[in-house]
Amino acid sequence: MDYLHTDWAAMSRNDWLGVFFTLGAFIAMIVVYVLVFNPRNKDAFDSQSDMALRDEGDYKNSGDK
Repeated sequence: MDYLHTDWAAMSRNDWLGVFFTLGAFIAMIVVYVLVFNPRNKDAFDSQSDMALRDEGDYKNSGDK
């Protein structure tokens, strides 16, 4: 079990930042997965499924008036 031992007192500021950013990215990915795979959002994602294949004139949603 010594192989998995962590000396928490010896961790530098960069080590702690890495831990927090890794945990933040993990939590953000869970949130994204929940949003994407939620059945209530299926219609919204299906309506945008061909967005990359549309011509420029067919789809303009830049917010310009």
